[in-house]
Amino acid sequence: MVVASYNIHKCVGTDGKFDPDRVAAVIAEIGADVIALQEADRRFGLRDGLLNMEALRQQTELCLAPCAIRPDSHGWHGNAILVRGSAPVDVRRLKLPYAEPRGALVAELELPQGPMRIIAAHLGLMRRYRRLQAAAILREIELGARIPTLLMGDLNEWRPNHARSVFSALEPFFGASLTHQPNSFPSRLPFLALDRILGWPDGVVETVTVHDTPLARKASDHLPIKAVIDLSAAESLAAPSSVKMHDNAAD
Repeated sequence: MVVASYNIHKCVGTDGKFDPDRVAAVIAEIGADVIALQEADRRFGLRDGLLNMEALRQQTELCLAPCAIRPDSHGWHGNAILVRGSAPVDVRRLKLPYAEPRGALVAELELPQGPMRIIAAHLGLMRRYRRLQAAAILREIELGARIPTLLMGDLNEWRPNHARSVFSALEPFFGASLTHQPNSFPSRLPFLALDRILGWPDGVVETVTVHDTPLARKASDHLPIKAVIDLSAAESLAAPSSVKMHDNAAD
């Protein structure tokens, strides 16, 4: 199966135009079975969703996972999850530590290939809060069932090799999947891998690539990324390398 993550930048493209239909066309291009969106709602006011979800469903068979508090929102703090051919068994809103409002979605799906947990997140701009947010996400994973887990979203890490980066906090759990991630930002000439698809256990994420098309370069300042997922790699789940993964995630 194919999963994807896409920061749609509130449907404002690199040409400065607000064009939800263009974003929807890129989502259709990707062809993912599950996709995590960031910045899918307006930031202020009633936080209305920006896409025509019914039209998108008819075009792609992707359905919005129900998680919003406000009736016209797509998600939670701009995070939304679209799923093809399977309804989420459980979707929870996770409030993240912040200086600015941030949150994540935790969806446990029952797919034909088996159960899978999706965590859709858009981490903060400040390194200290990114590490606290990573700790909250790892804590949530520890409390849940031992099923294949993906963390997908815009992790906003500009310095991945820094000793105090969010990746050093996530490495005890997500391990090798932190490496070999494609550059996705800025979309016109990408040189930063801000968007990530991380998986547990090792081998669940087979390949991660950037969806780079002329339309995707115009539709948002981020390019989408997508990954091939192999749930057979999780048939014999091994214990994570640390049972207190969140302890070293905060400054």
